[in-house]
Amino acid sequence: MEPNARQKQVLIINAAPMFREFLKEKLSSENVSVEISDSRLDSFSKVVRILPDLIIIDIESSFDEVMDLLERKMSDPNAKRIPVIISGPVMDRAQISSLVQFGVVKYFSKPIKFDIFFEAIGKIIRVNLSMDTTPCVLEIHHNGNIIFVEIAQGLNREKISLLKYRITEMIDNYKIREPKMIVMMTNLQLSFVDGINVELLLDTVTADERIQHRNIKILSLDNFMDEFIDGHVEYVGVKVIKDLTSALGSLVGKNNSNDEATDIIANSILAGDDSDADGMVDIRFGADGADGDELNTEGSLLNIAIVDDDEVVRRILSQSFVALGITTETFDSGAKFAQAIQTKNYDLAVLDIFMQGVSGYDILKQLRGRERPIPVIVYSQAVQREYVIQALSLGAKGYLAKPQKPEVILRKAMEILHERI
Repeated sequence: MEPNARQKQVLIINAAPMFREFLKEKLSSENVSVEISDSRLDSFSKVVRILPDLIIIDIESSFDEVMDLLERKMSDPNAKRIPVIISGPVMDRAQISSLVQFGVVKYFSKPIKFDIFFEAIGKIIRVNLSMDTTPCVLEIHHNGNIIFVEIAQGLNREKISLLKYRITEMIDNYKIREPKMIVMMTNLQLSFVDGINVELLLDTVTADERIQHRNIKILSLDNFMDEFIDGHVEYVGVKVIKDLTSALGSLVGKNNSNDEATDIIANSILAGDDSDADGMVDIRFGADGADGDELNTEGSLLNIAIVDDDEVVRRILSQSFVALGITTETFDSGAKFAQAIQTKNYDLAVLDIFMQGVSGYDILKQLRGRERPIPVIVYSQAVQREYVIQALSLGAKGYLAKPQKPEVILRKAMEILHERI
């Protein structure tokens, strides 16, 4: 910052905890002062007291309350010129255009593309905000009390920093007891040049004290990870493994008897999750291939494949998804689905394991060879430990035991569809 230059100030209003803390950490690291208003009652008083360079408002529920704040802001001669960025649900362009008169200069539909979001902030407050542009695919999802983090292409510091909040949010919102973690990074080749980013990653996955180090497994084929962890006492207990099957086995009770292992699988992976997931924030980066226009409100309709030889299951699941405005295609055999994915893509598939001819395992193996595999939820009567582990090892994002209430499958599907950081 130039000598005697005034420090820029940003006021964040009504933001969800993960969104708020990530914004605050990022902006503070760039020497931007950040104020937080969690209460709708004191938001306007903070606006007129601080007179920040930028107001960021996150819409979680009532848009009327936001409009009331914007109208009060415009009535104050000192505050009316303060620019506003709003993040919220998808709105049509007419609604967004109507916000311009209240000083709203940008509206970001969720999930937010954070690189574009920070670029907009930097331009408005005239501060060059640094962003790590390293290509990186980072996804996080859970099965029962096991949290899976998948990293490919590279290590991006912005995404890794966000991961810390996403892990804590997932544990809190899904009420995960004794959380365990597998960090999968088998496609990464690392060297001492990556040391600072590897350290940030390890600090991130060990940050939440509820995850004991002995319950953290790093799936990597690179000897660098072994050497790096061995050289740092703060990571004692974290283990590097080279095989996902053995890692899953150790986390769900590899050394237990068959009956005990089946019980553990049922309790920690197969059980439906009835917890409340409200408050989850989906965050993405424009570089991930998403549309870079933050005003784009014409999201494509989701298309979900349901692959099961049980007609009742197909009908119930299809009706449940369609009720949410989601398009479905049903397949009564693995062979028909295998043929369909040669020419079509789906946002997600709900897949049975044991079908005549082409099995669910065959499908999972076929999907692994794709550049961008279709996320899969396995929905099966098979509850044996080896079946579950095999499915997860082949890339299934979720495993639910039949029968489940339709809302359980819907909730799991929404979680997986929004898991990419």
